[in-house]
Amino acid sequence: MVDPDPASAPVERPILADHPMRYDLANELHARPFPVIEPPCHAMFLAFKPPSDAASRDRGKDRDHLLSLLDRFGAQHPKPGATHWFGEIGKHRLKWECHTEFTTYTVFVDGLEERPFDATAYEVLPADWLAEAPGARVTSAMIRVEPLAAGGEDAVTARLNEWFVAESLSAAYVLDEAGIVATDFRIDTAGHMRFAFFVGPDMGMRRIGRVVQRLTEIETYKAMSLLGLARARTLSARMGEIDKQLVGLMGDLTGETRPADEALVKLLAVSAELENLLATSSFRFGATAAYEAIVLDRVRVLRESRFSGRQLFSEFMSRRYDPAMRTIRSTEARLKSMAQRAARAGDLLRTRVDVERQAQNQKLLESMDRRADLALRLQQTVEGLSVVAISYYALNLASYAVYPFLEPLGLSKGLATALLLPVVVGAVFLMIRRIRKGMH
Repeated sequence: MVDPDPASAPVERPILADHPMRYDLANELHARPFPVIEPPCHAMFLAFKPPSDAASRDRGKDRDHLLSLLDRFGAQHPKPGATHWFGEIGKHRLKWECHTEFTTYTVFVDGLEERPFDATAYEVLPADWLAEAPGARVTSAMIRVEPLAAGGEDAVTARLNEWFVAESLSAAYVLDEAGIVATDFRIDTAGHMRFAFFVGPDMGMRRIGRVVQRLTEIETYKAMSLLGLARARTLSARMGEIDKQLVGLMGDLTGETRPADEALVKLLAVSAELENLLATSSFRFGATAAYEAIVLDRVRVLRESRFSGRQLFSEFMSRRYDPAMRTIRSTEARLKSMAQRAARAGDLLRTRVDVERQAQNQKLLESMDRRADLALRLQQTVEGLSVVAISYYALNLASYAVYPFLEPLGLSKGLATALLLPVVVGAVFLMIRRIRKGMH
């Protein structure tokens, strides 16, 4: 037998260990595919958000709300933990997405309404099901998708003038003049936004789906970002009041209008309130910045060009939307600046309090030194007096002890006492001095 050629033998390749999240991360890029839309058709769009603490809401309720709708139509359920679902509900198609703060539903219906933007189109969604939504409506929209009419710009212009408010109408060619999109960004009498999309003959169904998705994203993230404006307006009034307090307290740094300790207590209260306002607003302002970036990006990718002299979406955003965003950014910057000013003023006041306390401590030490000197003098005086007192009693005792021995010598008591006095006083003085040395 001939040995096989080693070069032709199969090579064993090492088995690579995948990161536990490798497939999840890769699939995340494809988690929300664009719908495939064939004109003519129309779409209903809804976005729900809880009034408060939306980011920490129970998302299981959002899923349960979706499942209750799918069960009515006998539709297949999404996978556990899914944040996106697209499928058929009866004769229509539904796209569901669960986001950080909100949940969206988009229903695609073939054909056009008999009357453009007829609110009865929403009847495809059960009224009792809508009433049970776990949240409030942030926005809703109706999107009409129809082929570009043969009359060209004039026919489209006539329809836009009929459907929208001319003062705020935005209309533009998109995707290198492949189609025309239009809206006035106003809520109609039925409570919905209106979008019109005129499709050119060369636009594919996937491309149409991408444009419709961009329109819903522009409307949703525009509404969500403007929540930051409401927060900024609420803060502005209170910030004006706090600013006056802060200016007054900072004026106390150079004046003597109130004690530094009292000013520091009030300044710490102001600083704590500012930090609380900053903490409770940081999420909203951060979300607003993210939503604003998405809105501007979605407008940019439409690749607009002028249609019949109308303002572009980007121009509308520049005139109406950008000032609101600048107000929010200005409020956030002002709040941060006030918090920093309060912190710096607090540091200065604490320094002033420390200096005043050191001066008080110095005065206290000087007072203690004076008291110590007085105590020492008093002690010396007492010691001097104690020598006299002790000597007096010692002399009496010594006299009683010596008199019997001096009497035979013919010495009187007075003379004997005079002779004993210096001896007794000297002995007492030496004894007290020795005691003081032993104490030290």
